Amino acid sequence: MKTVLGLCLVFLTARAPGVLSLSTHVPIIHPQDPVLRIGSNLTASCWVHPDLGIHASSLYWTLNGQQLPSSLYRVLSPTNLSVTLAALSASRQTSGDNLVCHNHKGHILAGSCLYVGMPPEKPVNLTCWSKNTKDLTCSWAPGGRGETNISTKYKLKYKLRWYGTEKECKDNTHTLPYSCSITQDLHLFTPYEIWVEASNQLGKAKSDVITVDILEVVTTDPPSGVMVSRVGQLEDQLSVRWEAPPALKDFLFRAKYQIRYRLEENQEWKVMDDVGNQTSCRLAGLRPGTVYFVQVRCNPVGIYGSRKAGIWSEWTHPTAASTPHSERLMSGSCDSKSSGDSNSTLRRELKQFFGWVRKHAYGCSSMSMKLYDQWRVLMQKSHKTRNQRDDARILEL
Repeated sequence: MKTVLGLCLVFLTARAPGVLSLSTHVPIIHPQDPVLRIGSNLTASCWVHPDLGIHASSLYWTLNGQQLPSSLYRVLSPTNLSVTLAALSASRQTSGDNLVCHNHKGHILAGSCLYVGMPPEKPVNLTCWSKNTKDLTCSWAPGGRGETNISTKYKLKYKLRWYGTEKECKDNTHTLPYSCSITQDLHLFTPYEIWVEASNQLGKAKSDVITVDILEVVTTDPPSGVMVSRVGQLEDQLSVRWEAPPALKDFLFRAKYQIRYRLEENQEWKVMDDVGNQTSCRLAGLRPGTVYFVQVRCNPVGIYGSRKAGIWSEWTHPTAASTPHSERLMSGSCDSKSSGDSNSTLRRELKQFFGWVRKHAYGCSSMSMKLYDQWRVLMQKSHKTRNQRDDARILEL
């Protein structure tokens, strides 16, 4: 799982003139590469072989390239110099901080990497989903502040709920941080128990165990073939059509769709939740002569008879279309009605519509959208004729 790895490199370059560079003569720092909690104290010592002819009082220390004050030093013997660091701060990087011992000429004698951090806390927000039932991907977040400052490993583990052995997810090539995908030997009709284990050299932590039924966490690709078009010359409507996600065409399921749309100059989307499982919808009450952006997404409800909805797909890319221009606006007529009269106008138009239906429907019990469209077209022609007569009267005057 996610592991933060790094290298702390120190090069030993000191050689006393005329002395063989034997392994027994190499200066040593103790302790070597310690792992410590934030706030800890550390006393390190630099020992040099007597044959090197270097006295401990001539040595000095650096931490990450910065020389440490001599007040922190103590000469333990002619060949041993110590330094004491109090209340250590977190390592600047997970590869560790460089604590280095130098001779009086500045040459590096020995070095040690300090790893200062915290044990991991319990991982949180463990969530799983399945893309078209082909895999099971889970993501989580580190517990607490989310940073241990030292190398920490995360392992996603799982097993079938009622039987089976514990397994570890190995496919951690997912683009999401703190995630892993189970891609083999999936069981669609048996729940999984899943959890995350975090560990470093200072401790371990385990997340809560969650139970996941793959058929209840299925998500899919967005719908394909989205088309947005005008509805004849109806100035306030657009027709939206789309196709079910291709990856689920062979599955037994009942899709649920959502549509959202917005004005070209507005970033606020309006969402339609009542689309159901149909693959077409009509947007009404739109502004005439206006460009709209439309998106659709899918929820694969009831995969193989599952009783729960799946997870919403991503939205499709925006598809743009414009409503026809209003004939009344193009004719130059002036509408003196305020927005507060819109409800009374709607009631009046509905009353006219039902009167027209009683006259033309000849006893039909259902009023289809086609019938309504016919009436709207008739109303628009009527408005156009009335506006032309008004313009002619103005010219006569």
